[in-house]
Amino acid sequence: MHSGGGARSSRADQADQRRAELLDATRRVVLERGLASTRVADIAKATNVSGGLIHYHFATKDDLITAMLRSTSESEIQRLREIVAEPGTAVERLDRVLLFYIPASRSDQSWILWLDAWAVGVREAHVRAILLELEGTWIEILGEVIAEGVATGEFVCDDPQGSAERIDGMLDGLVVRYTLHAGNMSRTRLLHHARVAAAREVGLDLAAFPAASSVSGG
Repeated sequence: MHSGGGARSSRADQADQRRAELLDATRRVVLERGLASTRVADIAKATNVSGGLIHYHFATKDDLITAMLRSTSESEIQRLREIVAEPGTAVERLDRVLLFYIPASRSDQSWILWLDAWAVGVREAHVRAILLELEGTWIEILGEVIAEGVATGEFVCDDPQGSAERIDGMLDGLVVRYTLHAGNMSRTRLLHHARVAAAREVGLDLAAFPAASSVSGG
């Protein structure tokens, strides 16, 4: 006599796959239309399914957007943790964190999504909550990297958490300028500013960063 557990597991796997497909489609539509302008109907069209099927998995548009943002956030945090766990000196690990944080280009899809979320999060509590979680975790991980560097004698910093908060705030502002094409903010210059700020916070000479001299231009 069969228990039917395998069939239930298969249905659950199918449901998880469908949810993942919907979240991926939602991210694509949001990047094209913006969070505020995206409708469930747009996502249904993009996935060639009915709005009813979307609502079967996500009761409301807010639930769908929240799930998409949380999934994106968790994926990025997981990648950050993997980067931090890779072998290397504290300086190398700190530099990897900085490189991961700054956009790959002005059209970096992740940063475009989060900049959009910041604007919406001013008024939408469910979006704001995810942004606060993401920023809090990022600062926590950066603070841990700094604290570990202090413990090994590579860094000098009496407030790793405070340093992480200052680096985070500075980078956020510069990334906004860079993404919006403000002034002469190139990615090379953005990385240089990030390294200068981090070096000052942890008592390093800028030259301690890998290939620092090659990114100090404008």
